[in-house]
Amino acid sequence: MSIGYAQKLSDKKDVGTLGMPELFDPPYNLQQKVEQLAVIIQKSKYLVVFTGAGTSTSCGVPDFRGPKGIWTLQRQGKGVPEASLPFDRAMPSLTHMALVELEKAGILKFVISQNVDGLHLKSGIPREKLAELHGNSFREVCPSCGMEYLRDFEVETIGLKNTPRRCVEEKCKARLRDTVLDCEDELPGKEMNLAEQQCEMADMILCLGTSLQITPACDIPLRALRNGGKVVIVNLQQTPKDKDASLVIHGLVDEVISGVMSYLYLRIPPFVRVDVFQIVFTRCTRLSDKRFMKWRLRVASIHGQNAPLPFVRSVEVSFPGRPELKVATLSKQPFLLKRHLSLQSFDQIVIRAELLKRLRGAYA
Repeated sequence: MSIGYAQKLSDKKDVGTLGMPELFDPPYNLQQKVEQLAVIIQKSKYLVVFTGAGTSTSCGVPDFRGPKGIWTLQRQGKGVPEASLPFDRAMPSLTHMALVELEKAGILKFVISQNVDGLHLKSGIPREKLAELHGNSFREVCPSCGMEYLRDFEVETIGLKNTPRRCVEEKCKARLRDTVLDCEDELPGKEMNLAEQQCEMADMILCLGTSLQITPACDIPLRALRNGGKVVIVNLQQTPKDKDASLVIHGLVDEVISGVMSYLYLRIPPFVRVDVFQIVFTRCTRLSDKRFMKWRLRVASIHGQNAPLPFVRSVEVSFPGRPELKVATLSKQPFLLKRHLSLQSFDQIVIRAELLKRLRGAYA
């Protein structure tokens, strides 16, 4: 997780009530409310979902205001929760994948997220149907031409600062910037305007796992009320907007959404992670002794020579046709192997990459 971002946010003045008690609807009432929510979704013509940290807690990403949330524990002098993990190792939850299925079915029209973990894009929600109000730890943007770049590693900076990379557009080449807001930054106008427009068009806003306390983002869902739309809130704590909601459900987001999908006879698709890297083999200039040559092999990110590979632990390189050559194990990035070998031919080079195991999966 972006610990620096969490620590920056902990300094915000508008943090509301921390350590709020978790509330759980009794099982029978919960089932009734889940069925009621499913009926509302079934009848809606324009559903918009508004998500907060509670959407990602089952992925291993801590929330902020819960009893074990980031802000709560930091105010108690206990630091960042031990349950936190790097965003690049967090996988989309049942809820993330259910939203993907709802979008594919034409029911869900748009998603507005306050999270910076990148899990909505990773799950498969189209970028044009997503507004990320606080940015994305995996997204860079070119301030000159507006090109966006989605990475498989966490961008090194936060606060809309320059990153080590440049735009690849031939006529641009400007320095890229991260997209994660610092505590002093205003919400991005483009994302904010799009979110407001979508909420005004919606006949239903489903708020999932958000305390609805951080302004101005928390007021966006209420725009649906202007045109007769409904607001439904699913959260473990009370929120200041409960009084404006047609339905409030106190329960785990994954449990509620799973029940809704079952009622609607919709299948929650599994998350399939696809990681890509490139193997670059370079033959260098021959030495004075023409029986030998230098070459190098690099296992690298597709995002640039110096970009990290967060999902690779080590790389093993072997030469089955040359038993006298030792197996090379590359355990530190950059994964680069240099050799000075004779021109004696060998049939193949075998490369084995040891991947980092995920800590939390889509169905953990």
